Amino acid sequence: MPTPHRSPRPPHPRTAPPQRRPARQPGSDGPRRNRAGGRKPPPRWGMRIVTGLSVLVLGAGGIGHAVVSGLETGIDRVDPFKDMKNRPQGGHGMNFLLVGTDGRDRISPAERKKYRLGGAPCHCTDTLMLVHLSADKQRASVISLPRDSYAELPAHTDGTTGKEHAPHPVKLNAAYAEGGPQLTVRTVEQMTGVKIDHYLEVDFTSFMKTVDTLGGVEICTAKPLKDSYTGLDMPAGTHRLDGGQALQYVRSRHLDGAADLGRMQRQQRFMAALIKQTTSSGVLMNPMKFQQVAASMLESVRADKGFGTEQMLVLGKAMRGFTPASSEFASVPLEEKGYPVKGIGSTVKWDAAKSKKMFQALREDKPLAPHRPKQPRATLVDVAPEQIRVQVYNGTPRDGLGQDVDSALRGTGFNTTRAPLNGGPHDLRRTLVTYDPRWDRSAKSLATALPGCELRAVKGQGATMKVTAGSDFTKVRRVKAEDPQRGEFGTVTGDQVTCP
Repeated sequence: MPTPHRSPRPPHPRTAPPQRRPARQPGSDGPRRNRAGGRKPPPRWGMRIVTGLSVLVLGAGGIGHAVVSGLETGIDRVDPFKDMKNRPQGGHGMNFLLVGTDGRDRISPAERKKYRLGGAPCHCTDTLMLVHLSADKQRASVISLPRDSYAELPAHTDGTTGKEHAPHPVKLNAAYAEGGPQLTVRTVEQMTGVKIDHYLEVDFTSFMKTVDTLGGVEICTAKPLKDSYTGLDMPAGTHRLDGGQALQYVRSRHLDGAADLGRMQRQQRFMAALIKQTTSSGVLMNPMKFQQVAASMLESVRADKGFGTEQMLVLGKAMRGFTPASSEFASVPLEEKGYPVKGIGSTVKWDAAKSKKMFQALREDKPLAPHRPKQPRATLVDVAPEQIRVQVYNGTPRDGLGQDVDSALRGTGFNTTRAPLNGGPHDLRRTLVTYDPRWDRSAKSLATALPGCELRAVKGQGATMKVTAGSDFTKVRRVKAEDPQRGEFGTVTGDQVTCP
């Protein structure tokens, strides 16, 4: 492969930073619980851009024109569509490009230390999301565009130096560094074939304040989450995160081998929880509360000139009845996660056929997630029941107990043998689960479905779990995987990833 042209990273931002105005209504700084850290990689913010859409757009439906108009006058404006030609044809519905930058000009040295925000900003996009609102205003589709995606920048003029650049390959987040919002929009439209109707850009400061103003956001995890880079330390269970904790949650990427893919899935889970909190907390119908939340968010928002009062009111009115189930989340299908490019480094390459099909569905205003009937509430577990093989035994004199347990486990998704056996003691009082220590995560997930059971490790047993039903058995608790089964485009709906 010939060496591609790569513009050097500028020492200063290519686009002039927006002039900040004093906050009309201060928001809560929120508790700060991070420990001091050394020099760390630049933070990777995912969900700060979501706050703008969820709060501003959803909130407008319950608030009067005067309040929204007053807020709209304070938004910093950009013109990402200026002189753009040969744009994709518009489809049905409305498309937003949500961009999160790593700007940190209003973060104090003390806050940087507490939140582990060391390092200089790269003046590039840390997160990009394409959000489609359906024409009937009943569905929002959110597609994460990986920041390290392999991209071909179109020919452009450097906005700062005036230098002409020929088309050349980069990582997608570099488009902002070379040409600001306009080049970012051009590049995304070229890659997706989707016409962008509105552009929203947010830095991370408002994220913390908005979460705190909402009273925190509830997040569930079936396994402990710990990241030494961000300071995240969450035991398994349900947690209400304040602004600082939420910040750690959405930017952590050193939890496991999933790296950025896992981070994007956690961002989607947080986005669904944020929508749930916003629509259920009463903030949308409380002008004072809404103004507090919106003012916190608008301190750092930049938007295109066409996104104003009328657009906010129309969208807000349509989305007043929005729920997590109304939203669907996906990431661009990838062909290669470590695609090397000389002079650029390791990139991720989109799957051409699958991504084309996904964006075509978006243009045609079709849902990305398959329709699923509403499921009963279930407890989150680390391993999906469908992946756990179970052999059931009856450890009591009660006829048919083994069959009852087998059927109940199969009903919540476990891969049972469908052939329960009689074995072991015939007067077992407490239900027993034996398992090979190598499959301890599966065993814990199975034990969650059998409240009060005894877990016993048996070396060399193999992958099949053994359940011996005791006289204490009453029922099987419904469980579901923390990371649910995803459809054709790796899509989940919000109700699948919020707390049960």
